[in-house]
Formats: sequence, structure tokens, C-alpha cells
Amino acid sequence: MSVARRTVRKHEQATGRVQERLRDLPSRVVVYLLLAACLFPEVGYPGVWRKLTGALAGLPLAAPSASALAQARRRIGAAPLKWLFDLLKGPVAGPRTPGAWWRGLLVVAVDGTTMTVPDNPAVLTRFTKQAGNHGGTGYPQVRLLALVACGTRTLIDAVFGPTTSGETTYAPRLLPSLRPGMILLADRNFAAQWLINDIAVTGAEVLVRLKNGRRMPVLARYRDGSYLSVLGPVQVRVVDCEITVTTRTGKHTGLYRLATTLLDHHRHPAGELATLYHQRWEIETTYLELKSTILGGRVLRARTPKGINQEIHALLVVYQLLRTAMADATGTRPGTDPDRAGFSIAWQAARDQIVLAAGVIADTLVDLAGIIGRHVLAGLLPERRLRVSPRIVKRAISKYQARGPRIDRTSYKATTGIEILAPAGP
Repeated sequence: MSVARRTVRKHEQATGRVQERLRDLPSRVVVYLLLAACLFPEVGYPGVWRKLTGALAGLPLAAPSASALAQARRRIGAAPLKWLFDLLKGPVAGPRTPGAWWRGLLVVAVDGTTMTVPDNPAVLTRFTKQAGNHGGTGYPQVRLLALVACGTRTLIDAVFGPTTSGETTYAPRLLPSLRPGMILLADRNFAAQWLINDIAVTGAEVLVRLKNGRRMPVLARYRDGSYLSVLGPVQVRVVDCEITVTTRTGKHTGLYRLATTLLDHHRHPAGELATLYHQRWEIETTYLELKSTILGGRVLRARTPKGINQEIHALLVVYQLLRTAMADATGTRPGTDPDRAGFSIAWQAARDQIVLAAGVIADTLVDLAGIIGRHVLAGLLPERRLRVSPRIVKRAISKYQARGPRIDRTSYKATTGIEILAPAGP
């Protein structure tokens, strides 16, 4: 990748770690190998090497052994990949990017997920298996917490570590990436008073869901049905609403209680806030793309804690590169929402270009992002329509249960209705 090549060299210049002797596997090449491995999770590192070099006919290349590749990966560690991610992370949204902004605020979301890692003694020294009603997880897991720009689904920041720490424990490490001009969407897990206060200190606004039974004092009432209240030392506006989703199979109604630091009900009406909160689900799509599209549900390759650190940073870099190329491509067509760009199309285009290895000799500039972008624009998805799908366990403990006739896998076209509920009492 041309972007990766330039950024690796910047890292070498910035750190003074330019190699003084020629290696059979220079660090720059090893970084390319790690990034390419994220695009080909179905093969081992020797297989990834063959894909990287298969089109380089006529070169005196001797394929390195698996042990040589492992030694090279250990030699460079995670630092170059972390530096790459720190350089590339960000919202990648211009002031006119459709779907990225709401009333002048950049819409971002925070949430966590887990990733599965190999089950061996070395990994278990840091990462543990989680308990559960069916005997717990079969593999150790890593907790990943990300801050995502909802409009472009790019990563603004991410942290990860053992699952022995919860999402709210990792969340403070993301706060330095928040700033004024953002509105953060979060679920009920992040509604702790101390965390909302720390987020408010950054200058970013908050829209967080509360538990329906949580008692909130009514300090003032507003004409849009919202009311003034407090979360610890922070003044918030609370919106109680009933959301009805209608499909051809019937209606489903749910109660939502939202709290926001946006106190002006004229500038930020309750109904619009309830509609905005739906964008929090964009971060779930991000995790789907990382874990399902890229990894295909596979366990990570690395078999040591340091290797896992390296591999996850490489995965985050590759995801961010793809999403940046997609946002840049849709940005060339004014009015095109980035969510019309197909992630699978971009991912497959990147895989194809790696195998072709076009223009990688003699520092030739590779227009990889442009090629990905052209594929994305040629296969733009239709404008998004609201659809719903039953939230059920699709992969049951028993494969026979998963094949049962009662599992509804249909996505239904839907419409929504939002009713703001006035608080009870005088």
C-alpha cells in the first residue's frame, strides 16, 4: 500500500530507526506483511508472503521460512503498527460530508466488543475466558473499545485489553480524542455520573440512553416534552419517548429514556434527538466489518500477548485505510452519503491489488486508494432504507438448533413513529 509505505518511512525518520544493514526481511517489508495478513486471514503468514510476491516474476526472491517470518514479526513488535494507527485515525469527514454532522456537531459513538484469541498457555497469562450459562467461552477474548465517526464509520480512536476490565474502565482512555464540536452517542452502560462528567469536561456534547427505571429529578419542563435534570454535577435534558417500529408482520413498541448535555430545546428538539440516537448503531456495523467481513469470524493468528497487540493494531490500520479510501471516493461525488459505499467491495478490491503487486518496484507510487475508490463508486449501494431484523441468537450452541424452522432470518422494511412522553407529576 502506498499510504502504508510513506507512513512507515515517516516513522523510521521520526524515530531514527532507519536500518543500517540490509536484512533479508527489512522491517518495512514485515509491516507490509502484517497489513496484508489482515486482508488474507484464511491463510498463514507463508501463504500471505506468496500472495505478496507471487506477481513479482523474475526477482531473485527466496521464500522465507515460517520461523524466519515469526522472528521478523517479533523483531519489529507492535510499535510501528501503533504509530501507523495513531497517524491514520480520525473522522475523515469534511464539513459537507452527508450524514456525518447533526446541527453542526460531528456525530460519534462509543461502544465495545470482544475478539477471540488462541487458547494456549502464553495467551492465558494475559487474556482469559469469560464465564457463561453454557460453560463459558471456548477461547480467551480481548475487549476492544472504539470511538467511531458515525457518518464515515472511521475510527477516531481505539483501546483494547483483557476482558477482566469492563467498558467503562477503558472508556477514559478514549476521552483525549473527544473535543468541542462533537456529540457522543452512548448506550446505557456508559451512563455513569462520573463518566458523563469527564466527557462533559472535554467540551463534547453527550446523548446517552438511561435505564427506564432510573429516577431523574424534574427541575424544569420544556414545551417539546423534555425536562431539565442532573446526572451528578452535570445538568442534562431528559427525553422520554415511545418508539414504534412497524413492519408487515406487525408493530413493536419500546420505551427509551435519553439524557443530553444539549440544554436548549429550541435548537435541539426532543424529537430530533430521539431520531439522532438511532445512528449509534453505526458502530455495530463497524464491528461487523472488522470481525465478520475482514476476519470471517476467525480466531486471531498471534499466539502471544505481544503478538496479539501487534495483530490488532495491524487490523485497525487496515480497516482505517479502507474506510478512508471509501470516504475519499464518495467525497468526489457531492451529496453522496458515505454509507452507500460497500465495505466488502473495498475489501475485495484491496485483496486483488495486493495479489497483482502492480507498481511496487523501484518506489513506484501505487494508486491503491484510487483503485479501491473506483471500484466503490462503480458499485454504490442504494440509498439506505430503514430495515429491521429480529435480534436473536443465530449461531446457537447446537448446530441442529441453528437449523430450526422457527428462526426468522428475514430483514423487514420498516417505518418508525416517535412519541415524546411528558414526565409524570406536577
